[in-house]
Amino acid sequence: MRHGIKLSKKQSPKTDEELKRTMNIPYTSVVGSIQYVVQCIRPDVDYALSVTSRYQACAGKEHWDTVKSILKHLKRANDMFLIYGGGELILEGYTDASFQSDDDDAKSQSGFVFKLNGGVVAWKSSKQDTKADSTTEAEYIAALEAANEAIWMKNYIQELDVVPSIAEPVVIFCDNNGDYSTSKGTEISSSFQAHSQTLSSTQGDSEQR
Repeated sequence: MRHGIKLSKKQSPKTDEELKRTMNIPYTSVVGSIQYVVQCIRPDVDYALSVTSRYQACAGKEHWDTVKSILKHLKRANDMFLIYGGGELILEGYTDASFQSDDDDAKSQSGFVFKLNGGVVAWKSSKQDTKADSTTEAEYIAALEAANEAIWMKNYIQELDVVPSIAEPVVIFCDNNGDYSTSKGTEISSSFQAHSQTLSSTQGDSEQR
């Protein structure tokens, strides 16, 4: 998805002519195909998929044009693939957030990616359930979601007994200055506290499984 593109429900069809023009567009089918590609080998278009999939019930011209641009990108880059090095197997994660990026409900976007020996093994880009009141809260929520994934992956890899270094703490890289201050502070919104507690509870369940 090209930088600067903004999608919203305001771009949905409003007149009978616009509705008729979009009736035969295979929007849902194409988005489903892109989702399959993302889950298997293409984390680079996960964010674009997350955004465009929100408008399957109300897709307009701008939404469809964006989906077609994703297909063009995939066609141009069809020789891209995941590469794994031959060194020591070390799991590390990266996380980031986009503050209030959804124009419809002002919610933020979370994203994380985990690499094992240089190759991507897990990735996700999704809209946050809770509305963050600051960029720091958005980053902290994204970091918590990544930590939850790290716990699950660590438990799973330990059961496989193929990565000796997995016994060490998993390092997650993020914009951590504000996150660190938030973890030590008390002046945070009630909705943010509730979301943090929910994720922490989920992490506890993951550790017990």
